[in-house]
Amino acid sequence: MSGTLAAILGGAAGAVALVGIVVFFIWYCLSHKRSISRTSETGSSDPSVQLGRHVGVELSLREARRFEMEELSLATKGFSDKNLIGIGKLGEVYKGLLNDGMLVAIKKRPGAPSQAFVNEARYLAPIQHRNLVTLLGYCQENNLQFLVYEYVPNGSVSSHLYGAGQVLHEKLEFKNRLSIALGAAKGLAHLHSLSPRIVHKDFKTANVLVDENFIAKVADAGLRNFLGRFDVAGPSSQVTADEIFLAPEYYSLTTHVYISVYRCIFHHFV
Repeated sequence: MSGTLAAILGGAAGAVALVGIVVFFIWYCLSHKRSISRTSETGSSDPSVQLGRHVGVELSLREARRFEMEELSLATKGFSDKNLIGIGKLGEVYKGLLNDGMLVAIKKRPGAPSQAFVNEARYLAPIQHRNLVTLLGYCQENNLQFLVYEYVPNGSVSSHLYGAGQVLHEKLEFKNRLSIALGAAKGLAHLHSLSPRIVHKDFKTANVLVDENFIAKVADAGLRNFLGRFDVAGPSSQVTADEIFLAPEYYSLTTHVYISVYRCIFHHFV
């Protein structure tokens, strides 16, 4: 009888210990997730909060670099037409080679000097992800504003799908499209996971670039904030809501972010 009682007590103690371990593990995971959420890079799609933004050392070890216009001019051979690789909503885009040998893409547009422009660039630059084009730095001189991005050599997805642009690229096979779609979805999901989330506001195949290994990189994340607040280039640069694609979660603040992200991505690519 005593042996049976001991077995029962031992089993009960083991069960309690197991439940305690499971509860502790769940608590640890939730606490760790909240900690990451608090210390992760953040952004906002609301232009009204841009002026009050600060980039603290706790957000990222890498800060936006302030470029000199002379350096950017040398990198693009005086902003030569031969280095012009596109014209986007923010203005002209040039391929440049910096003194350290790094290839970059430089967006150029008219714009008076603005601390808000600097704050926005400093805020977006630390956001890094395998499937996002990284903003390296900025420059504003002579009533011109520049944003310097990493250069992605294989062009946009639209050029591969539809032959848009100067060069007709090889059509993508389905497996490549699927891989690119998943990569782009991960990039958008990362933006949407930030707190407060960053909504792209202009997602399309022309804004998804692929590198030499056909890894997808979503471009122009946060660019609409520059257009909305710092649009001094005249009426020709104005963009209406009908001309851009907005993810469904922008209109309805749903918790099913990842579902809607993947649905939109597959609509574009697959």
